[in-house]
Amino acid sequence: MNSQQHVAVVRPRPRPRGTERSAARRAELIAIGRRLFADTSYDALSMDDIARHAHVAKGLIYYYFQSKRGYYLAIIEDSVADLVTYAASGVELPPVERVHRTIDSYLRYAEANQAAYRTIVSGGVGFDTEVHGIRDGVREAIITTIAEGAYGRTDIDPVARMGLLAWVCSVEGAALDWIDRPELSRDTMRDLLVKMLGGALRAVEELAPSYPAPAPARRER
Repeated sequence: MNSQQHVAVVRPRPRPRGTERSAARRAELIAIGRRLFADTSYDALSMDDIARHAHVAKGLIYYYFQSKRGYYLAIIEDSVADLVTYAASGVELPPVERVHRTIDSYLRYAEANQAAYRTIVSGGVGFDTEVHGIRDGVREAIITTIAEGAYGRTDIDPVARMGLLAWVCSVEGAALDWIDRPELSRDTMRDLLVKMLGGALRAVEELAPSYPAPAPARRER
């Protein structure tokens, strides 16, 4: 009984039905959806459109995802999973290199998945708590990466966390504008965001001296 209760907690969504073949079919549909929605908004495609592009019966999509919204959420979750995993990796790299890599991968994601990125940052269709949860997961992954690099720890106090969160939120807004008006190269955009992070780290140090800004941020004084 306890084991069954635990499984219910860690599996808020139904697992893909059927055999490994069914799981592979589901993954294939998600891959197709990622291509379709990469630069197309949620409202722009009907289920009929999706089924036609995927060369499947519409009922098959409903079978695996129950609804268009369920399908779209699965696509977003799958697309950001790589980003979150990438942000959490590279612990063996020098902190500055890891930060540059994380920001660069974030910008690449926004650039390659513009419609999905707009959905995540704006909170979905209406007030969508599940999309908000996905967005918050990305935020926390980036905050964790920056905290590890800057302070060598992830259990930071409220001032440090709020400083990093404010920076992440500014990155979201800046990236949103950048994909709409790509007047800067990705390298320039990345370097600008890194310098903004240096300012955030110095502000944290001023208010919380137990969290000194790392040397690369101090050089900008």
